[in-house]
Amino acid sequence: MKTLNFVIIKLTFCLTAGILSAHYLKISFLNTVYLSIGLLIVLWIANHLANRRLQKTIWFGLITFISMFALGILTYTSHNQKNFPLHYGNNKHVIKTSSNTITFIVKERFKSTKYHHKYIVDIVSINDQLLRGKVLLNIHKTDSTKLFMVDDVLLVYSEFQDIKNPLNPNQFNYKAYLEKQYIYDQLFTEQHLIFKINSKKKSVYGYADTLRQTINERLNEYNFKPEEQAIINALILGQRQDMDRDMYTEYANAGAIHILAVSGLHVGIILMMLNVVLKPLNNIKRGNLIKILCILILLWSFAIIAGLSASVTRAVTMFSIIAIAMHLKRPTNIYNTLSISIFILLLVKPMFLFDVGFQMSYLAVFAIVSIQPLLYKLWSPKWKVVDYFWQIFTVTMAAQLGVLPISLFYFHQFPGLFFISNLAIIPFLGLILGFGIVVIILALLNSLPNTVANIYGVLITSMNEVVSWVSKQEAFLIKDISFDLTHVLVTYILILAFFFFLRKINYQRIILLMFSILILQSVMIYTKKRNNTEALIIFHKSRYSILGKKNNNQLTLWHNLDSSAVKNEKMIRDYNVGNFITAVRYDSLDNVYKTHQKTLLIIDSLGVYNVSFKPDYILLRHSPRINLKRLIDSLEPKVVIADGSNYKSYIQRWKATCKQEKLPFHQTGEKGAFIIK
Repeated sequence: MKTLNFVIIKLTFCLTAGILSAHYLKISFLNTVYLSIGLLIVLWIANHLANRRLQKTIWFGLITFISMFALGILTYTSHNQKNFPLHYGNNKHVIKTSSNTITFIVKERFKSTKYHHKYIVDIVSINDQLLRGKVLLNIHKTDSTKLFMVDDVLLVYSEFQDIKNPLNPNQFNYKAYLEKQYIYDQLFTEQHLIFKINSKKKSVYGYADTLRQTINERLNEYNFKPEEQAIINALILGQRQDMDRDMYTEYANAGAIHILAVSGLHVGIILMMLNVVLKPLNNIKRGNLIKILCILILLWSFAIIAGLSASVTRAVTMFSIIAIAMHLKRPTNIYNTLSISIFILLLVKPMFLFDVGFQMSYLAVFAIVSIQPLLYKLWSPKWKVVDYFWQIFTVTMAAQLGVLPISLFYFHQFPGLFFISNLAIIPFLGLILGFGIVVIILALLNSLPNTVANIYGVLITSMNEVVSWVSKQEAFLIKDISFDLTHVLVTYILILAFFFFLRKINYQRIILLMFSILILQSVMIYTKKRNNTEALIIFHKSRYSILGKKNNNQLTLWHNLDSSAVKNEKMIRDYNVGNFITAVRYDSLDNVYKTHQKTLLIIDSLGVYNVSFKPDYILLRHSPRINLKRLIDSLEPKVVIADGSNYKSYIQRWKATCKQEKLPFHQTGEKGAFIIK
């Protein structure tokens, strides 16, 4: 492809490969610095020699690409906060088991949970020593709990706690998610134990948060419903922390969640509106320059107000490059523009590469610019209105095709009626967005008529009702789709082969398409064979006991939950999806289980274990009153297991006994589910 001849695309690919290598290979910072310095010297020598030669060679280009690969590694390691000497994790006096006096600055508010308000904070000092690092702050919820603002300086007396790994297989790894944001520990505290320190210093994020709070205070003076105001916050201000979970789920099930994430669609509309509003500047001296500066300032101001998320940063960076190219009156290649924006963003924030929103945004845009023109050519409507909706439909189909594999990998569901919600909303999104900006400006000026506010509220409610209706068509929502990383890769190979086939049909491309289909089928067969295994799983469930036996693609569950509750249990659904389970059978708990010539004995609250055999494993459930030392001497098990149904005091006593007897003890609430393979 001629597109791949652009140097920036090749350099971006090498930079991305370097970041991925640094992430998975865990290359040290010093080795990266030495490698980068060495390659820069070699690159300088190669450039000097290339300038003295009339005939070009591949060596200079090859060394350039290797140097860019090393730059990717250096970018990743230089941003890793654990490599900073002042990071609290590199100082031995910070002990996680004892309390510390910690001063920090609030940087971001996360979505609150049932019991806690959550913040990302930057440490300023620990025990009066200047240290740095990001941690997750959890403040216990009460009726009197007040939310803190970005840039608030707080002091607490607390201890660092580890962020736990998931306790059951195939669950979402919140610890890994936070580590990709350089957050390795968390703090728990109460509102009354937090001391606010007066500080006049404010960052641009603090001013943006203050502006968002002011906007919401002004909007509260009107008759906006909570769900309407939540949509305004998500759609225009880029904040979804206060959105109701049911509403968020409805948008996800309707395939319209991208409407709530400020991205290229929103920024593109804003750029078009700014071009129209600022058009009179073209008539004055140096008006074009003033216009482009105003556009860039307003676009990045909007990005900051929206929280500089991965999607909005990507979109504003890309459209800033497009706006500059428009000002210079130079033709732009969209692939080139996308690559430049990726290159710049990854240099500044390499961990964007692992952000789901970042990945899906770029995949959607690449699919739209490459596949949509091919789909649009399939039909040429005569009427402009039909043609307009046909364009929206093809754009939606192309974007969905681009993100489908990675969407199935992360979310394991497919909204079959996504095109209906998009056809109903996208044509009016410019109106909703533009109207919303006008409403916010008028509210800030105390000049918003109630009639205008009510009309906008009705518009938002109508959009919510359309999404709600689509999401309730459950027959078209396919859930719990098993899809792993291998499937993602081969599916994208198939999509690329199909793209080449549509562009130009010839023998070679037909062979390529058939070969990609063959690869996909081979992976499906391999996956099925790989999952033909047996395992006995003791899941962790607080106050309950759940055991499962996997036999190839079938799962048998023994439990003491309510029959309807166990079918809706998320950890079981996660396990089924992750292990390609197609059939589940439910039964009540028994006392003895056998698998692979190994025996598991369950001792419940009755404490009865009068058996004639010696089990390999013993599971203690529902806090049996037993003498564990006598049980160990009698049955001689290899491992003792305690699930989540036991009292913590009992578990601690059993743990001490097993340590004294030098016998492995597995607590599911601490080490996670116990799996016998």
